[in-house]
Amino acid sequence: MGPSRLERLPRRRVGGRVTVYVAASFRSRLLGLAGLREMPPGTALLIPRCSSVHTFGMRFPIHVLFLDAEFEVIDERRVVKPRRVVWHRGARAVVEFQAEEPTSPASR
Repeated sequence: MGPSRLERLPRRRVGGRVTVYVAASFRSRLLGLAGLREMPPGTALLIPRCSSVHTFGMRFPIHVLFLDAEFEVIDERRVVKPRRVVWHRGARAVVEFQAEEPTSPASR
């Protein structure tokens, strides 16, 4: 089960193991993942009709997949940290999911 704000969104199971929440309303698109403490493993947020995202208000880094009109991945941004804006010209949708930051040798 995910954060309550996400649980109110429409969702689909993909590949039998990933739950994709769909941010279809203006409010859910605007808020995205902002303010959430974490995303449960195996979950993502799809934002249709979108070619850019911001990470203002985010508490964790995210991976961003930019999709074309056929929902094929056309670009990927890894470990987008809070307080950033990323975009891809021509994208028709975006998928966001929590990123695992690479660990440095000193932190192991």
